[in-house]
Order: sequence, then structure tokens, then C-alpha cells
Amino acid sequence: MRRPVQLVTGLAAGIVAAAALAFVVTPASAATNTIANPGFESGLASWSCPSIAKATSSPVHSGSGALEGDASNSDNAQCAQTVTVAPGTAYTLSAWVNGAYVFIGVTGTGTSDVSTWTPGTNGAFQQLSVGFTTGASTTSVSVWVHGWYGQGTYYADDFSMPGPGGGPSPTPSTKSPSPSKSPSPSPSPSKSPSPSPSPSTSPSGGGGGGGGSLPAHELTGYWQNFVNGATPLRLSAVSSDYDLIAVAFADTDPSKPGGVVFNLDSGLSSALGGYSVSDFKSDIATLHSRGKKVVISVGGQNGTVSVGDSTAAANFANSVFSLMQTYGFDGVDVDLENGLTPDAMSTALHSLRGKAGSGLIVTLAPETLFMQSASATYLSLALKIKDILTVVHTQYYNSGSMNGCDGNVYSQGSVDFITSQACIAIQAGLRPDQVALGFPASSSAAGSGFVSSSVVNAAVDCLTKGTNCGTFHPPTTWPTLRGVMTWSVNWDKSAGSTFSSSVKSHLRSL
Repeated sequence: MRRPVQLVTGLAAGIVAAAALAFVVTPASAATNTIANPGFESGLASWSCPSIAKATSSPVHSGSGALEGDASNSDNAQCAQTVTVAPGTAYTLSAWVNGAYVFIGVTGTGTSDVSTWTPGTNGAFQQLSVGFTTGASTTSVSVWVHGWYGQGTYYADDFSMPGPGGGPSPTPSTKSPSPSKSPSPSPSPSKSPSPSPSPSTSPSGGGGGGGGSLPAHELTGYWQNFVNGATPLRLSAVSSDYDLIAVAFADTDPSKPGGVVFNLDSGLSSALGGYSVSDFKSDIATLHSRGKKVVISVGGQNGTVSVGDSTAAANFANSVFSLMQTYGFDGVDVDLENGLTPDAMSTALHSLRGKAGSGLIVTLAPETLFMQSASATYLSLALKIKDILTVVHTQYYNSGSMNGCDGNVYSQGSVDFITSQACIAIQAGLRPDQVALGFPASSSAAGSGFVSSSVVNAAVDCLTKGTNCGTFHPPTTWPTLRGVMTWSVNWDKSAGSTFSSSVKSHLRSL
């Protein structure tokens, strides 16, 4: 999503370098594939699958067999296999998949569980791969593949995870794997959430919620602490149209699970002709003097922070609070795109609130997929922290097509997609003032899903006033909808600041 994969930045290189200094892991051997029956040449042997999954002879990527999963409205057709591994070892799981929204992943790694997915299909097999390192005492992991609810048939073939290990696998089963083994969000069995709108339309600050004095209708922008083709900016040069600026991103603290640190990117400093930590802190103070709020964002596409237990939760809270004290951040933005544990992160954020007080700003920036139902990871977290949550800025891009709150499927890039997705979050129980709409600032800022500011403004009108809607009309209006987010202020600047000027002007008119 953010910080495109193909772009190598100084920050990313710094993270890799830090990790190299902190950990010594055993590289996996390429000699042995630890996956049993990787190409489904022996049917479903060694895989645990539901009844809606089967082996097929066509289409296949190679050989004579492949997996066919018929994802329904109530079952994503997940197949899993337990694999013996060596502790402290780096592995890469790969597979060839065909279909819309096909996911592969690994759980029980002892470090960070990982997953990846393909958002669409061209009718051909595509290779997915994801890497991980096993924990010091990890001897087995669960590898899995599944489709997505209501998206139809997917195919998978030629799994590979070379390295030491392998061995006996579980007896095949016709039962769906335990939900606790699924690292992806688990939508409710019904494709259509209850049509009853949430009765809450309380203004900001009513009924609990995260603090900070933000406008009733705010515009958030991410500031890039790296150089990737967008215009490099000092924090103090961010357009005054932005009310909340999220500094992207904090780095993983390799010495403390769940801990984060912040390092001003040297490449950015060079691009700006010199930009020191002292300058950065001074700029945050300048933004404060203008009535703006600044939070530290944790995660991003390349982020590796994992908060999965009480120890990591404590480290997260302590380290974020330390950054707030050091730099003057007003809070934290959670943008973990490589896995999220709602209970542990809820503990971490509530602990942080206890340290920082009621003025703490807490924002979330989930991908659309993870806000599809109240049991999906990010929406589950949002509901768990509703008492301290400021706003959720869902990314309505890089998303393909998704179910809306009316049960119909809408494609990204339309007013209907935006409004039917925002409706899900509010009907699940978030206050309208805790819901905002996220977009790329230009066509260069994301792989897909860029829309003009006129589409953004029309979606805002539809949700707040019931005007300028597409075919989907929300069951009621939500005048206190919080606002809009964009990735990023730098890409916005590159495009002449047309996004921020148009959208903020419209928000002011509400």
C-alpha cells in the first residue's frame, strides 16, 4: 500500500541494517521442500481442508493436480498443513494461485505470523511468496491458503518452503480448520450485515473516545520520512489544510518485541539540504503553534512491528510514550499491514492512554479488507478501543472489489464503494465521528484506487447529507462523519496540492 514495494528507501535500508546487527539466523537450505504433497498430486493428502475444497486436474500450474477451493458467503475454503521446522531459521513460503483474493500465510512462527494475498485475477496462475524467521524454540508452523468470502473459486498449486524440517503431517480432514488458525479477518456468516443503522451520532468527544482538539471534520495526511519520488518536505512546510499529520514511520526496536524507535531518515535530510533531529522537533512545535496535531505512525507496508502478547504490548506502550515525550508527538497511528492481534494491541493502546492521559490521539489506518465485519482484525480492534479511539482512516484503495453493508459487491474508485464500506464500520458500532475516509493523493501514490477530489467530496456528502450518492444510499445520514485521510502530503505536494485544497475546502463547508 504505502511506501511501494519497488522503491528502495534509506529508511528501509536502515531497518534491514539494524536487523542484521541484532539477529543472527540460520539461512534455510534450498535442498528440501518442507511442504508435504505441495502440488496436490496425491489429492488432499497431508492437508486439512473443508468439504468445499478438493483436488482438481484443471486448471493446474504444473503436474496433474491442484487445489480448488469454492469460497462461499460463510466459508473462505481454507486448507492448512502443519510443517516441522528448525528454530531460529529463515524460511520463504511460496505458492502459485489463481483467483480473486487468494491468501497464503504462516502462523505459529514464534516471531511474527505472516501472510500475503493477490487482490484480483487475470485467469492465470500468479506466484505469491512471504518470508519469516522461526522463534528460538519453534519446531512447527501451520501453513495455509484460502480464498475470500463470497468471491467464488480459487486454485492453488506448487507450494514451496525449502529448508530444514519437514516430516509427518496431520491426517486430512473434511472439517474447516479452527478459526483461531486463520490469520485473516473472519467476516460474519452473513454477507449482509444488519440494515439497522447505529443510533449513535454523538459529536467528537461524546460517549468516550480518543482526545486531542481536532476539528469536527478533519483532514489527515501522512508525512514521509523517506524519499521515493514524491516531493520531500520539512514538517513545517506541510500545507495548512492538514489538521493531523502522521509521521511515517516508526522503526522496529530489534531489542524489544513490540517496541518501536524513530530515526530521522538520512536520505531525506540530504534531499532537504540538511534536516536535523533538532529541526524536526522544532517543526513539530511549529505545527503545534498553528493548532495542528502530529502523531507517530507505526507500521506501513514494510513495517515489522508485532504486538502479540502482554510483553510486546507493554513494550509498545512504553516505547511510543517515550517517543511522545522525546519529540512532542500527540499520539500514535496504528498502520500494521502485516498482521494484527486485536486483544494485545487493545491492551497496548489502553496502557498508553493511561500514561499519556485523555489528550492522547489514537488513529488506525487499516486496509479495506480488514474492516469488512466486526470480527475482522482492525474493526475488532477499533471496537475494543472505542472508549479511547480518535478515528479510523480506512484505506479505500488497493482494494479491488468488496462487499458493502447492503450485501452487494462494489468496485473501488466509486462513490458506492466508499459509502458502503464506511457504512459497515458505523453499523458495527463505531461512532460516525470515529470514521474517516482514506485515499491516495495522486495516481502515483498507490497501485490502484485513486479517485478525484470530486468523488471524495461526493462520498462525504452522501454520508453526511444524503446527497450526491451513487446507486447505494445509506440507511441514514451521519453528519458527524470525521473526515478524510490521504497518502501522502508529499504526493499531494507533487500534484500541486489539489487534493488537500479541494477536500479541506469541502470539509469546512459541512
